[in-house]
Amino acid sequence: MADQRLKDLQGTGRRDFLRWSATVAACLGLERSRLLNVINDTAGSAAADVQACAKVRRHMHLADGNGGLANWTQIFPFPKVIASDNAQYAHYALGRGIASTGYDKEWTHAPDSPFRTPTAKWKMTAFLCGNNETHTQTPTSTMNAGANSLLASAAAIQQANPTLLPVLSVGGTTFGAAPGAPAVANVGNAANLIDLFNSAASRALLSAPENGALSEAYYKAFLGLNAAAGRSTVAKQYGVGKVSMNLLSKNLSLQLTPTAADEALFGITGTTPGAVTAMSRSMITSVKAMSLGLTSMLVVTGFRNDPHGIFAGGDAQAMTAAQAMGRMLDGLYELTKARPDPSCSTKSLADQLVFSIGGDTFKNPFNRGGWPDGTPMNTNVLYVMGNGLLKTGWFGDMGPNNAVLGWTPETGVTEGTYQGRGGPLAQSAIAATLYAISGGDMAAVRDKVNAPIGGVINNVATTGG
Repeated sequence: MADQRLKDLQGTGRRDFLRWSATVAACLGLERSRLLNVINDTAGSAAADVQACAKVRRHMHLADGNGGLANWTQIFPFPKVIASDNAQYAHYALGRGIASTGYDKEWTHAPDSPFRTPTAKWKMTAFLCGNNETHTQTPTSTMNAGANSLLASAAAIQQANPTLLPVLSVGGTTFGAAPGAPAVANVGNAANLIDLFNSAASRALLSAPENGALSEAYYKAFLGLNAAAGRSTVAKQYGVGKVSMNLLSKNLSLQLTPTAADEALFGITGTTPGAVTAMSRSMITSVKAMSLGLTSMLVVTGFRNDPHGIFAGGDAQAMTAAQAMGRMLDGLYELTKARPDPSCSTKSLADQLVFSIGGDTFKNPFNRGGWPDGTPMNTNVLYVMGNGLLKTGWFGDMGPNNAVLGWTPETGVTEGTYQGRGGPLAQSAIAATLYAISGGDMAAVRDKVNAPIGGVINNVATTGG
């Protein structure tokens, strides 16, 4: 029978109960269906329904600085660059582009791009937007829309699906602000993520709620989780909602640590560029945490290598980087495809993840000599994998001799000079990304960023007008 004290929980109280329940279940190795059964029995069907299928998506953002964004142009190339055999253009596979299929707009794969097969579920969107911010470690022109940032706004929207640590940040990237955004849990490197979860789980679950009656209700519910798991390793007495710290540390560490098989899936070897190895390990731990219902977002520092000389000795160095990046993102897809999304029992994390990539400058794609920092018409780019909720391909177009076109958010048509449009286009690109993360909730997007996006989204799940 449902406990009325838990059934009546609202707002932060309900979110706390759901996220702590998910954490206990993760530590016990409890299957998702059994967790939902226990929540239904103790907190009612409404609480179980929240856990069963939340609409909001998970999110990963890769933040590049100091020219590092330029690396991504090797696997997400400008069509007019890779289509050319002009030896002055900045790409390792000139003239060897692979025409995409199933994209809404123009898109060309490089030989080592991820998601190359015609049936690939994940497809990319690239928005020309914002401004060049050369040598900025914390670029903002493609991340901030007025007072609200993309990351903080996304995290606020994700609060509809409560997790233990809503936002993970690796490397100290800039998060920004937005009403309702949760605190960020920041660590210096991927290895520290595991200890972060252990200590956070301990603090959350070893601190009894202030209300004594509610503590008793939590206690009984958590005992139900223990019974459902059939684990003998849990202390017999929870002591008003307390869980063994040793169990938390032991079980979360085992479940979150990257294995040799995980790293092989991401293509990590002794020759993998250090930035790719670091990103991969952060992704692996975060995917595992997401599949356990422990987090919703990862913000990770990407490249900081300022690759001016990447073509100095020919194409080999750029090709090595492209191969590593392509393997990493294909590995991310395979790992998420194999993991269920705890907020929707019929979906995998691959169905529910959105990722984005932004930075300071992508350098001049038409000049490989010293690969200069300046971009045509002072442009920048935001890459997004919108998982079916965004139109795919390039919005805007880049040609030699500053021949840069913008795009119209209301229609999605590539047209008009880019000059002077970077800021407004960035607001629309950010709003579109939030649309994907919200699961198609236009009202949630407008609450954070009110910019036109009708021509760049797929209206398959729009709510709220």
